[in-house]
Amino acid sequence: MQAIIKFGMVGAVGTLCHYATLITLVELLRVGAVTATTAGFLAGMLVNYALNYRYTFRSDRPHVQAAPRFFLIGVCTGVLNALLMHLGVVVAGMNYLLIQLVTTAVLFLLNYLLNSIWTFAGSQGNERRE
Repeated sequence: MQAIIKFGMVGAVGTLCHYATLITLVELLRVGAVTATTAGFLAGMLVNYALNYRYTFRSDRPHVQAAPRFFLIGVCTGVLNALLMHLGVVVAGMNYLLIQLVTTAVLFLLNYLLNSIWTFAGSQGNERRE
């Protein structure tokens, strides 16, 4: 259980980066919400990888192994993020921040599960031992 709490704390930092990018692009630069959330997601993903590798999972897996796994999961969940944002904002006409909050909650657990069982399986900070 300790790893998911750390994952959440690290995720909060990445989420702040994501949301800061999203809001700046939408409100100041008038970029569309789907494009802005994709840019924010990528920025948050970079922060999350570095912090999860060192802090959450205390990984000893070489970056050449861990990074491609982490970023493959990130790209897949990033596509889901963009799709949910498109459906909520473009199709349903809802507020982009409300949709992003819901999307973040949905993707948090999926990201944790996939990264704990595949990217960082067997790491010191990961409670799952394989």
